[in-house]
Amino acid sequence: MALEIPVPVAAGTWIAQHPVGPPHGPRQQFAAGRRAAAAALAAAGSAERTVPREPDGRPRFPAGFAGSISHTGRLAVAVVVPGAEAVGVDIESAVITPRVAAFVLREQERSRLLPPRGRYGARELFAAKEAAFKAMNSLGTPGGFLFWRIGLDQSDDALIASYRGESVPVWVRSETDLSFAVAIRRSTNRP
Repeated sequence: MALEIPVPVAAGTWIAQHPVGPPHGPRQQFAAGRRAAAAALAAAGSAERTVPREPDGRPRFPAGFAGSISHTGRLAVAVVVPGAEAVGVDIESAVITPRVAAFVLREQERSRLLPPRGRYGARELFAAKEAAFKAMNSLGTPGGFLFWRIGLDQSDDALIASYRGESVPVWVRSETDLSFAVAIRRSTNRP
């Protein structure tokens, strides 16, 4: 399963993918994610290519190489952006039902971003919120920072995700059965 990467993702963004082998379980997904991360780190110029787990389960990328990993049962993707504060990536193959969309997306997001007025599908917006959450979850915000609390709005070439005065651009791409989103947080991502 090949995935076409969204364009234009910011310059200096390194993306790699790796298929998840049978039986497509958690071990295989983890291994495929680490292989994708090693490939993205190599492409970005990192001498260190190992990505261990933090105690909370998040991947720990080498210093100076912000990165993120996501996977489905069939595909793992890693994104590395040297010099960024944080990166988030999400790939989604799940069908997002109207009930889930109503829970995850605010009324304003549904009316402006979903068809017929908007150009995004519910799965794309779900992936965008997940990617933004990964890029923003180190902000240290107290009180249960949950991905659906992130707000989304349209920008020229990307979505803008925001939470408590912080914002990040999110690039989204979809194929028939898969949505892909990348969020990059830099020190200049202020509204």
